[in-house]
Amino acid sequence: MNESRQRERRTGARALALLGSVLVLVLFGGVNGASAHAALTGTDPQEGSVLKSAPRQVTLTFSESIGLFDDSFRVLDPENRRVRTGEPEHADGRADTAGVTLPRGLGTGTYTVAWRVVSADSHPVSGAFTFSVGKPSATRAPLPPTAGDPASSALYDIARYAAYSGLALLIGAVTFVLVCGFPGSVRRLLVTGWWILLGSTLALLLLRGPYERGTGPSGVFDPESLSDTLAGRPGIVLVARLALLAAVAFVPPRVPVRGRGAGRVVLVLGALFSLALAVTWAAAEHASAGIQVPAAMVSSVLHLLAMAVWLGGLAALLAALHRPAEPVPPVVVTRFSRLALTSVAVLAVTGVYQSWRGLGSWDALTSTSYGRLLVVKVVLVALLLAGAAFSRRWTTRAATARTPAGVPAGRVAVPVAVPASDGPAPEGPASEESASEGPASEGPTGDETSGDGAKGGPGDTEYHRGLRRSVLAEVTIGILVLVITTMLTGTQPGRAATESADAVAAVRRVTSRTTLVPFDVGTPGGHGKVQIELTPGQVGENSVQVVVFGPDGGLVTVPEVRLTFTQESQKVGPIDAEVTDKGGYWTSDGLTLPLPGTWTMKVTVRTSDIDEVTVSKKVTID
Repeated sequence: MNESRQRERRTGARALALLGSVLVLVLFGGVNGASAHAALTGTDPQEGSVLKSAPRQVTLTFSESIGLFDDSFRVLDPENRRVRTGEPEHADGRADTAGVTLPRGLGTGTYTVAWRVVSADSHPVSGAFTFSVGKPSATRAPLPPTAGDPASSALYDIARYAAYSGLALLIGAVTFVLVCGFPGSVRRLLVTGWWILLGSTLALLLLRGPYERGTGPSGVFDPESLSDTLAGRPGIVLVARLALLAAVAFVPPRVPVRGRGAGRVVLVLGALFSLALAVTWAAAEHASAGIQVPAAMVSSVLHLLAMAVWLGGLAALLAALHRPAEPVPPVVVTRFSRLALTSVAVLAVTGVYQSWRGLGSWDALTSTSYGRLLVVKVVLVALLLAGAAFSRRWTTRAATARTPAGVPAGRVAVPVAVPASDGPAPEGPASEESASEGPASEGPTGDETSGDGAKGGPGDTEYHRGLRRSVLAEVTIGILVLVITTMLTGTQPGRAATESADAVAAVRRVTSRTTLVPFDVGTPGGHGKVQIELTPGQVGENSVQVVVFGPDGGLVTVPEVRLTFTQESQKVGPIDAEVTDKGGYWTSDGLTLPLPGTWTMKVTVRTSDIDEVTVSKKVTID
């Protein structure tokens, strides 16, 4: 029996070791830092635009509010020299914008703007673009990488995963003790969760500065960086979490949970503590930004609590099942089963809402990283539910085996074995229920205790062994769920990713604007239409194609076509498109329109040596 039990434990240890290796590979090889969550929706000047005169400021617009750093902007000239700029600020006082003033007298050429901000849900966002003054030029300033330092990002992600694990262990163990009434061996797990959460929170606080600024891990020793972190919302939330953990550290390790009065007080305090911890996550993650923030905050807190109660409770149950001196009575497993069922219901409701809020459309489920990770999480949760159903079969089988003839399964007495060193039998919820459901003499006697601490001989041994295996499988899948959850919180939600892609596409989409302009030189057959096509019809470089149609609508060949563009409001132009004859049509690839707005397009058509006419048409350039 002992050899079988040792073999089972070695198998479990190997499985956990293999899982740990997979987690390391995922964390170091599969996560390249948290993705941006605030989507850039516009820049002024526009990306790739050519301006007639130097701009006085650079302005960025985002899909949600953002925070700024002292060095949020770096503007580089064509020679890769940094341009002196003003202090970064919100343009027109709008929290969803970032702007910086530029000096007067910028020379001709192409300038590079590199920027980095932090989104409302505490994740850094960065990027770069170029614009030109006068005309484009070669530039020695390469576009900076948009990702931060990989070492800082990896360490920060590991700390975030550890924090989620510590939260699940701490809240799950507290709930298992207070609700399921089995404190014994679970206390050690509770302390372990506290230490993990404390250490990971300290690491997050120190790494926050380098993570936001994209610098190396050595930035943890920068006092200015730490000071800025403590002044921001993520830092305040992390300090609040540390304060909660410090407060609970003064609770005696064996606080009494027996008795109706004391038990209720401890239960209420434990619930308030768990609720406050969950709020420190929701206040700095996806729920704190975007649409329906109040509802999202409530949903996020409930989702976190349900996750911690279920997954952390599974870990507590597994720890209890591996303590042969303290066998777990089926009534405790039954209580946890009911608790897990409630948690699953809460997870389902809040998960559906959060998925809708984060995705925004069915297409985002497969077209975005967030959607694909969400699918993986749903599959893992389904496997977890299958494991829970299998564990419930073992619990039901054990309860049925213990039920005397004519006595309902729910009324059978289940004695709890307690080591001699632990003193008198516990009087908590487990003992009270056992006592009320039948006399202790109805259960097996101590002589029937099997070698592994289970009661009732070989049947009970098989019950505990099967239950341990199924719970171990659930815990293994639960750890993977935690990994995916951590990756989800560091991935741009599908809704924001779609908005960002649409905004980029709107700016970069290659379009064309086609305009028909009637003309008449006043001679027989000297009238028709000129078709002018601008591609893409936006600020910057454009290609032009001009086709002349005769009175019958067919193509005609004319000796000369001239085309100019003027923007009267800004006193820009006329800019000659310099179209050339290509044998039946006229083209140009060198037209540069430096400003958006309404332009007057003038086209001159000469049909003979002496017959020509100039006509005009308004055209809008984005």
